[in-house]
Parts: sequence; C-alpha cells; structure tokens
Amino acid sequence: MDHLRFCLNDRWIDLKDISPTTTVLRYLRDHAHLTATKEGCAEGDCGACTVAVAEERPDGKRTYRAINACLLLLPMVQGKRVYTAEALKRNGEYHLVQRAMAENLGSQCGYCTPGIVMALFEACYRDDLDQPWKIDAQMAGNLCRCTGYRPIRAAANEVAGKRPDDHFAQALGPGVKDEPMQLAYTSPHTQQRYYNPATFEELWDVLDREPEARIVAGGTDLSLEVTKRYADPPVLVSLEAIAGLKGVRPGAGGGHVFGATTPVTDLEDWASAHSPPLERMLRYFGARAIKNRATVGGNLCNASPIGDLAPVLIALGAEAVLRSRAGERRMPLEDFFVAYRKTALEPKEILAGVKVPPLPPHARVSAYKVSKRRELDISAVSAGLCVTVDPTSRRVTSARLAYGGMAATPARARKTEAALVGQVWTEDSVLAAAKQLAEDFTPLSDHRGSAPYRALVARNLLLGFFEETKAQPCPRLPHPHTATVEVR
Repeated sequence: MDHLRFCLNDRWIDLKDISPTTTVLRYLRDHAHLTATKEGCAEGDCGACTVAVAEERPDGKRTYRAINACLLLLPMVQGKRVYTAEALKRNGEYHLVQRAMAENLGSQCGYCTPGIVMALFEACYRDDLDQPWKIDAQMAGNLCRCTGYRPIRAAANEVAGKRPDDHFAQALGPGVKDEPMQLAYTSPHTQQRYYNPATFEELWDVLDREPEARIVAGGTDLSLEVTKRYADPPVLVSLEAIAGLKGVRPGAGGGHVFGATTPVTDLEDWASAHSPPLERMLRYFGARAIKNRATVGGNLCNASPIGDLAPVLIALGAEAVLRSRAGERRMPLEDFFVAYRKTALEPKEILAGVKVPPLPPHARVSAYKVSKRRELDISAVSAGLCVTVDPTSRRVTSARLAYGGMAATPARARKTEAALVGQVWTEDSVLAAAKQLAEDFTPLSDHRGSAPYRALVARNLLLGFFEETKAQPCPRLPHPHTATVEVR
C-alpha cells in the first residue's frame, strides 16, 4: 500500500500527505482533534497518552493492548484498530471502566484520567489477571499526580478481567480482521519514506534500494529521538509485517527461538511458564504499555550496556541469529555487542532472533536488576548468572556470569567464571572468585551510580545468587514481589 490506513474509533482513516514520523499522539490532538489523549512527558513515562490497539496474540486470539501514543509513529498502526477514550461511551452509556473510575473517585484534576481509563480498558478485556500483582503491573505505567492510587487501584480491581460481551469484545471476534500492514509510503512534503515489507524478499529488495535505511522493530527508542531530539530520519524500514520474525518457537535440536519482533509482553507470558530467570528480568523491564511495543530485537540491537535482556540471555547461552539475502549466520550473543551501542550486524543484515538452548542439567540460574526506582527505570547494574554444579562432588562444572552496566557493552565476567570452575560450590569459593570481578570490569561513574558502588553491587549480586539458589536452582519471584532482589 502506498498510503497510511488505519481504523480510528471504528472509522477507517486514509492519509497520503503526512510525515511518517508523526506520532499517533500528535495526529490525534493536532489533526483528528481527539484531545482526550493528553501529552504529559512525551517519552512513555507517564501514561497520559495511552490508547488501545487491537492486536493478535501468539495463540491467534485478538486482544487489546494499552500503548503510549507518544511512542507510536503513524505507520506503526498501519491496518490496525486504534481506540481512544472518546470511543468508550456508546449509545449514551459510559463504559464500565469509566464508571468504575468515577464511582471510586479515581480522578481529581482529570489530566491523567483518560490514559488511566485506557490502561483499565486493556485490563478489562484480559483473561490472564490471575494474581493481584498483575493488576498493579497493568497500571504501573500510569502516573497520577493528585488523586492517589488507592481509588484507582479499586477501580482496576473492579474491572479487571470482566470482559463484557459488548461492541469492543465483538471487535476482537474471529470474524474481525485487520488490514495488511504492508506499506511503501513516501511523504509528498518531506520525502521521508517508510516501508513495512511483508516478506524477506521484499525486505532485501528495499534494503538494496535504500542501503542507508534505519531498521525498526518496535521503535520505542526511535520515537524518543523524534519527540525529544526532533529527529527526522529520511528512511525507515519496519520488520513488524514479516510474520516469520514474530513469536517464540521450538529450535532445531532443542531450546527455543525468540523472534526479533516478538513483543516483550508475549515473551514475558512465555517465560512465566518456561523460564523463571527471564520472567524475573522481564517483570521489571518497564511498564506494560512499554512492553506491549518493545521487542526482543529492538532491545538487543539498541546495544545499550544497560539493556535488560542481554545479561540474562547471555547467561542462558543464547545465540544471535543473523539473516541477510546471503543466508543465515549465528554467533554467541555476547559477541553480538562489539562496542558501545555497536553490534556485529553487517550492512543489509538483520537480527532475526535469538536461540536459547535448554538449561544444562544441574544448572543454577537467576537474573537481577538494580535500579533507583522499582518501575520504569534503567538499571545501574544488572546480571544474569548461571552455574552448573555436579551433584556428587558439588564442584562447579561451568559458569556464565553476564553483567550489564559494568562496561561499554553487556559482557561476561570470564576471569570470575574461571575462578569458580572446578571449585566446590560454597560461600568461601564464591567470595574468593568474586575478587576477580575487579579484573573483569572497570565500571564508570555516572548519575546512576559511582564506580565503587557498581563494583560492590556486582559482587553482592554474585553472593546473593549463591544464597538464593541454595534452596531452589531456578528461583521464581515470590508473590507479591517488589524487586528482582529480595531482601530477607
């Protein structure tokens, strides 16, 4: 398709003359004049701009996902259904999430209310809110400055999982389909170009024509560049329309492959049943509205030294799966990061996914994130730690200790690993090996933490890992949990 097309509050919109880096937030307020959607921070932290987008889940069923409109560029909703707070009232009747907010006195100044209502809207149609903490997590990305959260939480508890048989439920039915995301759009005014190729062959053709194109998979960081730095990238190529890049599937020879465009929300759902260490890190990856857009490939290709996924995946022995027109190649994930925010990707090559092998027998593994805030914060230090211990001799047979925030890239503590291998798994051996962390890393000081602080945290995480895995080799977060690190 050569123009932008999406469904807004049940009305299909066709656009041919707008910049592809226009955010959904700015379109709603400046062009569609739907001003219930507010701009607060314009960086995905406050939730005032939350809208709901109907999307398909990994099981094939459709669901609503609350997403920050400030982090959505218009082409990212190509062919999809988008709802704002204005759409909820039907035939003179307020939606039950609106009534719950009013009846529980969940609004004072009202600025944050539309975004909170749309977060409640997603909660209303979810079928997996089986733990109280999940309702808290649903609302974690919505900041309210004056009401206080008790009445908002009461409203959330009242509507969570109700799934009324109404117009919005029917819009998720099997007979309702989105239009294709395939797109080749050029703005007539700015000449900016945005592509959503639907197949790998289309992707390679686009990259041949546009070798300088920036590849997008989720776009939460890209959108910040647009809203905060006023960037206008000339060519963007999204991978979201390529079906083969999305989802979790069994890997050849065992393990699983996480597709590059798999939303973090979907990965978290999978991890809750299959991977306690990954689930642990993903719980504090960010707010649900962020995780609904962030992707596996986007987080890794950002190549931040404090990215949340890299340390735990490296500890799990993940391989990066790279793909180009020439074919596929693989490498250990730790080798994918070659310098600060630089990866091993060649021109016209993409990260197709990561392959995570099965855990080795007798593995002890966990993951940790240390930050100043519990929700919506960047880590000062993070770690994915995995050791295998022979049950008879109690000696360490292998170790993979990966840290974020300790160097220019996520990296393994190889000297510390070597100091552990062959030793009996005891507190004394861990204390001795932890001294090698000073040889493995020379952390920097910045506003998130001083170098001595980071060094001490890295050491303490290793010691805490020893203590925590005594009773359970792959410890899960307790419920309710308040952090990846539990203080006893």
